[in-house]
Amino acid sequence: MRTLVVVPTYQEADNIEALLRRVREALPSADVLVVDDNSPDGTADRAEALGADLGQVKVLRRPVKDGLGNAYRAGLGTGLDEGYDALVQIDADFSHDPAVLPELLARLEDGADVAIGSRYVAGGSIPNWPAYRRALSRYGNRYAVALLGLDVRDATAGFRAYRADLLRAIEVTGTRANGYGFLLELSHRGVLCGARAAEVPITFTDRVRGTSKMSVRTMVESMALVTWWGLRARARRLGRGRRSDR
Repeated sequence: MRTLVVVPTYQEADNIEALLRRVREALPSADVLVVDDNSPDGTADRAEALGADLGQVKVLRRPVKDGLGNAYRAGLGTGLDEGYDALVQIDADFSHDPAVLPELLARLEDGADVAIGSRYVAGGSIPNWPAYRRALSRYGNRYAVALLGLDVRDATAGFRAYRADLLRAIEVTGTRANGYGFLLELSHRGVLCGARAAEVPITFTDRVRGTSKMSVRTMVESMALVTWWGLRARARRLGRGRRSDR
């Protein structure tokens, strides 16, 4: 499959060179698109310089910092416009191991519509997380899975590979959520489209350089969206059930 790896960045100058080299080692034939939100530390310039050396690396420069969801919409939309068969999303901070990329794509080759790098299946792990953060993540995932009817264990994972046909079916460029709510919106729309999901165990490692962009506000907003989508879906099912009883 013709593959595009989308890497959203904001102030990732310390990581981007090593990340691009690791992606190239894992997927020598894939193209890479760095979507940079006007990083003041020169992330985009470094990516372009290395891209000239590695080849098959492009940089999409966005004028302002506009959120993770908007960066992914721009990157994935570009990939669809350019006719890629598979699109991958990966963080630039090495929380996702590029060595897993071939396995994610193999799951698409085996028939999955989306392959997820999962922390919560057998073999997955989150080393060095404090207990409160581990509990918040795990129970937030369980809440989302139960309310949205998802057939995955890790609904908020950001390490994913998609078939282009699925992204077109769920109208990825028409999604609205930002931050981590974007990932949950894709999962929710995938369920509505009958997407086949596969999970690959990963070791999720906190960044060792730079600053985390996760916030309590982001998590609260994401769970509020999950609640709204879940209640709306249930209301629609009840409405259909009542009409069929008449």
